Amino acid sequence: MLVCGLAVDEEILSSFVLVHMNIGLESNKAGASMSYEHGETHCKKVLSNGDVYVGDFDGLLPHGTGRYTWTDGTIYHGQWEESKITGRGKIFWLSGATYEGELCGGFLHGSGTLFGVDGSTYRGSWRMNKQHGKGIKLYSNLDEYDGLWREGLQEGIGTYRWRNGNTYSGNWKAGKMSGKGVMKWTNGDLFDGNWLDGLENGSGYYKYADGSIYVGIWSRGLKDGHGTFLPAGSRLPYQHRYSEYIVYGNKVQSLGPTSLFGKRRKKVNRWSMIGYLRNPKRISHRPSFLDGVWNIGGACESSLSENTPYALCSSTDEGRHGLQNDSVLVYDREYMQGVLITESMRYYDFRRSQKNKWHCKMKKQPRGPGETIYKGHRSYYLMLNLQLGIRYTVGKITPVPMREVRSSDFGTRARIRMYFPSKGSQFTPPHSSIGFFWKDYCPMVFRNLREMFKIDAADYMMSICGGDGLKELSSPGKSGSIFYLSQDERFVIKTLRKYELKILLKMLPNYYDHVGAYDNTLITKFFGLHRLTIKGKKVRFVVMGNMFRTELRIHRRYDLKGSSHGRSTNKHNINENTTLKDLDLTYVFHLEKSWRESLFRQISLDCEFLESQSIIDYSMLLGLHFRAPEHFKAYSESQSLLKRSANSQDDISDVQLCDEVRTPPKGLRLVAHEPSSVSSLPGSHMRGSTLRASAAGNKEVDLLLPGTGRLRVQLGVNMPAQASWKLLHGEGLDTTELDPADVYDVVLYFGIIDILQEYNMNKKIEHVCKSLKLDPVSISAVEPKMYKKRFIRFLEKVFPEQTV
Repeated sequence: MLVCGLAVDEEILSSFVLVHMNIGLESNKAGASMSYEHGETHCKKVLSNGDVYVGDFDGLLPHGTGRYTWTDGTIYHGQWEESKITGRGKIFWLSGATYEGELCGGFLHGSGTLFGVDGSTYRGSWRMNKQHGKGIKLYSNLDEYDGLWREGLQEGIGTYRWRNGNTYSGNWKAGKMSGKGVMKWTNGDLFDGNWLDGLENGSGYYKYADGSIYVGIWSRGLKDGHGTFLPAGSRLPYQHRYSEYIVYGNKVQSLGPTSLFGKRRKKVNRWSMIGYLRNPKRISHRPSFLDGVWNIGGACESSLSENTPYALCSSTDEGRHGLQNDSVLVYDREYMQGVLITESMRYYDFRRSQKNKWHCKMKKQPRGPGETIYKGHRSYYLMLNLQLGIRYTVGKITPVPMREVRSSDFGTRARIRMYFPSKGSQFTPPHSSIGFFWKDYCPMVFRNLREMFKIDAADYMMSICGGDGLKELSSPGKSGSIFYLSQDERFVIKTLRKYELKILLKMLPNYYDHVGAYDNTLITKFFGLHRLTIKGKKVRFVVMGNMFRTELRIHRRYDLKGSSHGRSTNKHNINENTTLKDLDLTYVFHLEKSWRESLFRQISLDCEFLESQSIIDYSMLLGLHFRAPEHFKAYSESQSLLKRSANSQDDISDVQLCDEVRTPPKGLRLVAHEPSSVSSLPGSHMRGSTLRASAAGNKEVDLLLPGTGRLRVQLGVNMPAQASWKLLHGEGLDTTELDPADVYDVVLYFGIIDILQEYNMNKKIEHVCKSLKLDPVSISAVEPKMYKKRFIRFLEKVFPEQTV
């Protein structure tokens, strides 16, 4: 974190303001004396506290030019306006600090220069004694910042130059590098990407001094996810020599030959900072390599997440790697928390890639999952109508006094129905969309559910109906449903078929009782049920909580049913956002004994409820956040620190850091729960009590993660565990892709989803037909009691009992 250098100066300025804001020159107080020295309007006045003013007066008030001396030795010489320091002037503090520039009402306000006690200099804009606006600061250690300031801290676009020659140009926030920016090191390395709180954070690319390039994702300064590495000296075909390349997932796509100074090049440069880091390392004032970028066995490493929209990079190096026609050698790599997990080498054919039309469409994609719905998007008017309807419904039902739900609040007749003409009506506002009919089912029930889950009505409306719009997700299942995500990712909106809506309305009374009775239920949280009718076409929606809206990054996600037929994923279509299936899971997870007991107690209760409603085809959605194994993490960090120390002017401090790394802290640490230390705002996917741990004396606990923060541990949320490799099924595993580590520290997120499929006649026929060809136990369509038993039995394998 960069220090603004005003710690001492701010203290001086504060005392200065307190003294001179009301200096008591409005009247001739007792003990004060006045004597005229140079004409009738220029006099000297000595106050009772010993302060002295010499200058111009307008009546009894200082006005014009004057000099004020405080008893502590501070001196101001400059312009006055009706006893207030206003205009241009100079301030001299006894400590040696000085200011020359504009003031207003006794504050440094306008443009001016401050010479600090420590030798630093700031020239630029001020507002109320704080650097604010455009300014240049030269620090006492000869570092320099040139850019925008806000309330005394760097914020906006700016360039920081370290005295050793390292330079960062880009966005700042609250005094730290945050947003898009480029870091250049004196050794020739360059990083172009996203930053957060002084750390590389997000997608970006790192170009090494030897010409090699890594495009990938960083998380808090560590490579984290999939990426692509182009070795130094990769000789590209002549027509691509000066091309820009787009890296999408783990595939490199050429944008075609361009001139270095051509029109196309200029267009590409507009996005030269788009594919960036999601998680960066802190940058200090000493020269260093990029924290978190390190080598194993002398090989340069990096990673690109599959969900990165794209990253731009270029290479003009020729060299030692042979070509296969127009192919270039690339390495596909995957990292977890800075640790290299898998690596594969391949040749990429650039000539063949030119046949793909889509790679020439350089459409900017938003960060994170989903495609933002923009004007002209196929779902644009649908989104506007949905937002307008929800805003109207929630606004209408929220002022109604809270009460217990009645039987009349359930069913198809409990609804709000309204027509929204585009020109507006007596009850509805005019809007820019197509006129539509709106139906909101069971509004009082869902209002109480939102209250039960501690969802504030205003936050709910702002999240879904705010000005940023929704994001459309590709359907992860076979249902054909369309999924929408709120911009803050708290809520998922799913389109329903007519029979699914009927099932939800039918089970809603029992669902309401169940989630009300069990705070720790893992079943999907529902917040609203709606229907739109546009030009005779009916579209039904349900609003749910997003269980993957987490503070930690989800590295793997699984949809687990306990069946085996068709429960694997095509390995060629896997990326970081892919939801894997039962046969893809090669881990088991060890939980604390009491947590496992609580988990299966709740799973049994939830499954009994679903069985009573004749529901099948539900699944456990499981998200994993991997923490690096400590024996790998300690090694990687020590290698990074040794590199930094070799290039640093502060060798002693780096050696001390290396000593600390030799005894690394535990990756996952539980501490006594402190409500004030964790977020008090519950997520849309959680509601239950904080878990207790025997390791903490059976007290409620938080998960403390180095470099991340403190997370509240609940059933299915922020649950620490150990993941170990184990083959759960006899098929579906490619043994060449096994992870090198035996045990990982992981943080788990899970819940039971897809609970709207009834075991009806269609499912019974499906069961009979598939049973003629397949093992009846392996198929998904089985009767509810069997489905429940198989589901729990499989999860017992996924979360085995501790043998110790």
